[in-house]
Amino acid sequence: MNDSKVLKELAISIRKNIVECIASIGVGHIGGCLSIADVLAVLYGKYMNVDPKNPKMEGRDRLVCSKGHAGPAVYSVLAEKGFFPKSELLTLNQGGTSLPSHCDMNKTPGIDMTAGSLGQGFSCAVGIALGSRIKKDGATIYAIIGDGESQEGQIWEAAMFAGNQKLENLIAFTDYNKLQLDGTIEEINDVAPLADKWKAFKWEVMSIDGHDVDAIDKAIEKAKTIKGKPKMIILNTVKGKGVSFVEAALVGCHSMSISAEQKETALREIGGAK
Repeated sequence: MNDSKVLKELAISIRKNIVECIASIGVGHIGGCLSIADVLAVLYGKYMNVDPKNPKMEGRDRLVCSKGHAGPAVYSVLAEKGFFPKSELLTLNQGGTSLPSHCDMNKTPGIDMTAGSLGQGFSCAVGIALGSRIKKDGATIYAIIGDGESQEGQIWEAAMFAGNQKLENLIAFTDYNKLQLDGTIEEINDVAPLADKWKAFKWEVMSIDGHDVDAIDKAIEKAKTIKGKPKMIILNTVKGKGVSFVEAALVGCHSMSISAEQKETALREIGGAK
């Protein structure tokens, strides 16, 4: 089986897990979880040097999901990789769970940084990349930020520092789905032209289809060869990708209720791998 087919099937499994996970409690940030399923599939299906049996392994690659409300998406791929049983996905945000609604490194095996207050996770990713370079542990640090999150000044302070420090071991992604909690990115506080901004901060920038696993694969492969600067891969995505009624909700899918009937509809639409 070729890489492309394996990665596409993993993305399908991640989407199914996301739906099951969020439906287990009946409400959650499903839109921005579904939009990053493909990049998570490529990262964990091909690139991340991690060990589910030793989540704190020295020199491991790290992922910081700075848009921490997309925690269920990260949990979904971690479960696929064996960091914890998939049955735990059905405990999302419930009493005693190890899977809170937002990523928490103290609760969940495989989570490398707590996130929630938008902007802060990315600063942590930059610090982790600097620490990794100082230690010379050979790790690649990955970060996922939101486009609404990119309105935070802290994102650009961290971007400036990373660019000036030439953190070539840092590869970041923007989930550019053009929607945020209260409206479109354009109408609230437009971040365009996004690529030009990152280039001005001394980053190598690529802009791709964020749902094309082959394009994501090639972009990461290229990014790992570029020396002397951090890399930003802008993922042009659809919020709620893969589930028609979530996509159609637009702004309303930032956080939305999922009924048992809607869960079954979503799983049928996603289809593919079990």
